[in-house]
Amino acid sequence: MRKWTIPSVLLLFLLLATLPDQGRKLQAKAEDESDAPVDPPKVEEKLGAVPNGLSTDSDVAKREAESISRRSIRSSAEKFEFQAEVFFLFEFQALDKIRFLSLTDKEVLGEGDNAKLEIQIKLDKEKKILSIRDRGIGMTKEDLIKNLGTIAKSGTSAFVEKMQTSGDLNLIGQFGVGFYSVYLVSDYVEVISKHNDDKQYVWESKADGAFAISEDTWNEPLGRGTEIRLHLRDEAGEYLEESKLKDLVKKYSEFINFPISIWASKEVDVEVPADEDESSEEEKDESTSSEDEETEKGEEEDEDSEKKPKTKTVKETTYEWELLNDVKAIWLRSPKEVTEEEYTKFYHSLAKDFGDEKPLSWSHFNAEGDVEFKAVLFVPPKAPHDLYESYYNANKSNLKLYVRRVFISDEFDELLPKYLNFLMGLVDSDTLPLNVSREMLQQHSSLKTIKKKLIRKALDMIRKIAEEDPDESTDKEKKDVEKASDDEKRGQYSKFWNEFGKSIKLGIIEDAANRNRLAKLLRFESTKSDGKLTSLDQYISRMKKGQKDIFYITGSSKEQLEKSPFLERLKKKSYEVIFFTDPVDEYLMQYLMDYEDKKFQNVSKEGLKLGKDSKDKELKESFKELTKWWKGALANENVDDVKISNRLDNTPCVVVTSKYGWSANMERIMQSQTLSDANKQAYMRGKRVLEINPRHPIIKELQERVVKDAEDEDVKQTAQLIYQTALMESGFTLSDPKDFASRIYSTVKSSLNISPDAAVEEEVDVEEVEAESETKDEGSAKDDADTESSTVKDEL
Repeated sequence: MRKWTIPSVLLLFLLLATLPDQGRKLQAKAEDESDAPVDPPKVEEKLGAVPNGLSTDSDVAKREAESISRRSIRSSAEKFEFQAEVFFLFEFQALDKIRFLSLTDKEVLGEGDNAKLEIQIKLDKEKKILSIRDRGIGMTKEDLIKNLGTIAKSGTSAFVEKMQTSGDLNLIGQFGVGFYSVYLVSDYVEVISKHNDDKQYVWESKADGAFAISEDTWNEPLGRGTEIRLHLRDEAGEYLEESKLKDLVKKYSEFINFPISIWASKEVDVEVPADEDESSEEEKDESTSSEDEETEKGEEEDEDSEKKPKTKTVKETTYEWELLNDVKAIWLRSPKEVTEEEYTKFYHSLAKDFGDEKPLSWSHFNAEGDVEFKAVLFVPPKAPHDLYESYYNANKSNLKLYVRRVFISDEFDELLPKYLNFLMGLVDSDTLPLNVSREMLQQHSSLKTIKKKLIRKALDMIRKIAEEDPDESTDKEKKDVEKASDDEKRGQYSKFWNEFGKSIKLGIIEDAANRNRLAKLLRFESTKSDGKLTSLDQYISRMKKGQKDIFYITGSSKEQLEKSPFLERLKKKSYEVIFFTDPVDEYLMQYLMDYEDKKFQNVSKEGLKLGKDSKDKELKESFKELTKWWKGALANENVDDVKISNRLDNTPCVVVTSKYGWSANMERIMQSQTLSDANKQAYMRGKRVLEINPRHPIIKELQERVVKDAEDEDVKQTAQLIYQTALMESGFTLSDPKDFASRIYSTVKSSLNISPDAAVEEEVDVEEVEAESETKDEGSAKDDADTESSTVKDEL
């Protein structure tokens, strides 16, 4: 059975079936339309004068109006019942088919307008008709019966019933009756088609379980191709708006190979004869500065006015064909043939970003094999402001899926993982089917293969940014790279990392299969990077001889970490330590356990190894009494042990955590969580270990005091204060800040030779002082008055 379907049908399917909101508004009336005739719509006056239009002269328009007026199947037409045995398949092949045939037989295209392989859309607001026409291969009478008379097994009525029940337009794909979605917005449909091997026929139906076919003797001869006319319902008025149709075509069919045009209106300035009254008023309004100077000029103007009639400029509405898909599908071309300017223009069109910035990089490739597809991926110059908001809940993707250049969706999470959702681009597959719902398409086995290849290409594209950046090269490579690279590529990877670095870290957490690839893209600062970003490969190249672990430390800022006591011995021995200052880094390092056979070691946790020291055993033995005593003194502080430290130089002691427990930075992050679980925090906090510096004078003096009198309260208070101070310096939060402050004030008193029993002076009540003062003032005033009175008496 031949199934040469038309691009107009598929375009219509895309215009209607992909709009669930409109479908839900109209589906309830899918079967309630009356058979009563309606008034004939008015015929457009200038329709016959339209170049390449969809109608010809007034006689043809009159015959069209007569056929439309009844909106019912002609009694003379041959009637058929819909068949329900063969699955209906849509293919975008009518224009491709005729073009293919023309390769061996040029005469099949014909001449003039018939040779133009295009699609035209026209609307008539007065008659509520939406027309879509193509110049494809067309359909014979037999094709019309087989192609448009075949629906899914449940039939049209079952389809409409299902639509009314569920309101899900994705059922269109499942039923395979995309063409019949037209009845969601129209109550009467005509399909006019002309095949080179047959006469011109009209297929018409009201979706009432039957259709009719007639030889077309009243419409404009198509020459070849198909025209669909939808007689829209009142509720579907939005499809009579040019802007709506333009948006739909540009969204879903922007990259179709064949031109798609719409009969669009526009206002132009036109010169028309001016009325005499208006001309005289304009002349009165004109003023002259000097009669003598303007006399000669006025005479010349009078002569010109006699030759040229007075005119005025008015706005007039004109119509012309406007091309809607003018952006070229560059992914169909060879990457070698596409220029940088074309890639940039295509990116701006795809991203709807018309600024001056170029994408940081792009990858254009064709995948062949069991699954064939073409793709173009772009790295945007800037990250969206809401990139990480609702990261795990958002379904928005920047990757568009096309099937044979027809837009399907941009909401397929199966194409790229979430951590790469910042990439822009598209995928065009010839393997995926067109006539299934999006839900069914998401389950298609080919998507897994496409996703795997896309991830690999995306990571290679990002890696290429680093390879081409002179600032990313090692000293040995810099000379060669600087010669081959220009200034535009310098600093590009640093720019990428600042915008999208968090996405790479999230990828390491989420994508175990590509964890090593992603780790190569990691960037960070370190104790030896001089304020610049460095990579794990560069870190390994600078590792000391015999160093087995990659050292790192986590915290809230680089400035804070540079002063950390955990780095003292490492810096002294010239070990490089990585700074991780992003909150996500704590989660990252739980998944990134090793790299290139090198283990990661948090220098603020147990297990730090810096080589063997021959004096270690002696030190442990000599401080055994102190460590044992101090452990007992801190029994209530959740301290698991007190040990001799191998990481300190100038600091008396620090508090480290167990290897698999939370670090101090992780505790701070978890405590700031709004919905954090206190019980889980207590469990994950792990044990703390106090490490002491045996060479520090405070520790030496404390040991002597403990040996002398282990029960001395002053010694216990001092040991407690030292521990609390170490706890704060190590990044932990004190459980009882008031107790710590009291100990500090006691120490200050001692240093100032203030007695520990010295009390704070009691404050005098302000109100009492004020009352006493007022009483004294009143008494003083009375004494002054008495004295003055006595003086006056003496004088008299």
